[in-house]
Amino acid sequence: MTTAGHRASPDEPGWTERPERSHPAIVRLMVWISLHAGRAASRLVLHGIAAYYLAFAPSARRASADYLRRVLGRRPTLVERYRHVFAFASTTHDRVYLLNDRFDLFATEVVGGDIVRAVTEAGRGALLIGAHLGSFEVLRALGRRYTDHPVGMMMYADNARKINAALAAINPAAVQDIIPLGRLDSLLVAKARLDAGHLIGILADRSFGDDATSTCEFLGAPAQFPLGPFRVAALLQRPVLFMAALYLGGNRYQVHFEALADFSHVERSDRDAAISQAQRAYAALLERHCRAAPYNWFNFFDFWGRR
Repeated sequence: MTTAGHRASPDEPGWTERPERSHPAIVRLMVWISLHAGRAASRLVLHGIAAYYLAFAPSARRASADYLRRVLGRRPTLVERYRHVFAFASTTHDRVYLLNDRFDLFATEVVGGDIVRAVTEAGRGALLIGAHLGSFEVLRALGRRYTDHPVGMMMYADNARKINAALAAINPAAVQDIIPLGRLDSLLVAKARLDAGHLIGILADRSFGDDATSTCEFLGAPAQFPLGPFRVAALLQRPVLFMAALYLGGNRYQVHFEALADFSHVERSDRDAAISQAQRAYAALLERHCRAAPYNWFNFFDFWGRR
């Protein structure tokens, strides 16, 4: 069941207002170590970073424990909480190599590739709606390497801007794939790229500013999900696929595509119902993948407590 139109309270800071914990000098040092020492050696540093984050980020630590309790159905152990943070550090670290076109370092399996091919062969582009689940960078890398259909991203670009700036210095071309949300021309740019057959991703598990939200059942309790991504899909009138690139440990990723909705021929009078149905289906798919790969969901704030 959903309740449309709910907005986050202005009295409690949202995830977009929280200070970044990264320091640009540390980020640059980590990038340098990664590119010069190699992935295996630099991953040793990640253990220290993950331990530091687990020890000195109490709000994130509590949020991680709450999520793991819900998805595992029991109180998580300290090792499991560390594993969650280390998975996040690993996917962030791997962006360095993916942005540097070091695809040879990774073993990637694609599930549902035929669904993407069927959509792209129609020549109208498609929206890929995902979550802060696994690594979107793996998906963009697959698009750059294996297809003639570039994969772009609509995103809230201001958050984590220090990390994005450091990684963009590795491969400036990757920044061109980003369509910042909140600008007057965002939809026009997205439409032009879709018309050219591009795939455009958008993450639908965090609200952006005062974006309206809707209540969906997620991991056994009501949670707020933003309506914005689905309204964008409805306005652009395109097919929508659920996507996730799950980190399986080591150098292994598994990319999933599943049909989610198709707004191509939805009448204006039916739009709200179609959006609601798509969002419920999205929440159900997200829950299924979280249960299958529980250490891959990276929302380190009070997801269920926000109002």
